[in-house]
Amino acid sequence: MAGGLPHPLLIMTELNNALGTHIPNHVWYTWFGMGVLFVLGFIVSRRLSLVPGGVQNLAEIIIGGLEDFVVSNVGEGGRQVFPFMCTLFVYILVLNLMGLVPGFDAPTANVNTNAAMAVCTFLYYNYIGIKLHGAHYIKHFMGPIPALSPLMFIIEVVSHISRPLSLTLRLFGNIRGEEIVLVLLFLLAPVVSTLPMYFLFMLAKVIQAFIFFMLTMIYLKGSLEEAH
Repeated sequence: MAGGLPHPLLIMTELNNALGTHIPNHVWYTWFGMGVLFVLGFIVSRRLSLVPGGVQNLAEIIIGGLEDFVVSNVGEGGRQVFPFMCTLFVYILVLNLMGLVPGFDAPTANVNTNAAMAVCTFLYYNYIGIKLHGAHYIKHFMGPIPALSPLMFIIEVVSHISRPLSLTLRLFGNIRGEEIVLVLLFLLAPVVSTLPMYFLFMLAKVIQAFIFFMLTMIYLKGSLEEAH
C-alpha cells in the first residue's frame, strides 16, 4: 500500500479475526485495562499489612498523595468525592500507558472512551451539587448580579455543556498525537529515537491523567461550594 502510515500489529485485531467477532479494539483494550486494575486491587487487598511493601506501598503513596492534594484544594468536603476522582485517575493512567506496550493501543486514543468518562464526570458533579444544595443549586448558574441572571444563566449552561467536550478532545488529542509521533520516530530511527521518547511519553501520559483528574476536581469543588 502506497502512502500513509503502516498499520501496526494490534493484538486485539488479531483476536477479533481469530474469534470472528467485531468488537471495537478500544473496547477490548478497555476491558483488558479493567482486568489489570481488578487483579492489582485483588493483590493489594489480599496482603494488607501495617508496614506496607511492594504494591501496597505504591498504592498508598498514589492514593495518599492524591487525597492530600484534593483536601488541600477543596477542603474536607473533598473526601466524600475523592473515591470517584481517584478511580478516574488510576483508570485513565492505566489506559494511557497501554499505548506504550507493543501490540496494544491506548483506549484513550479513541474519542468514545474519553466521551464516556467525560459524561460520567459531568453527571457526577451535577448530581453532587443537586444532592448538597437541592433547588438552590440553580444559583450556581445565575451569577452574582440579579439583573444579569438571565444572561448569566445562558452563558453558564453553555459553559457547563462544553465541559465534557473539552475533557474528551483534550485527552484524545494528546494521547493520539503521542501515538502518531512514536510511529513516525520509529520509522525514522527505530531504536535510537524511540527508546528515549518512551520515557518522555510515559511522563506525558501520567500528566494527561492528572490533568483530567485536576479538572474533575475543579468542577466538583464548584458544585460543593455554596453559590453567592
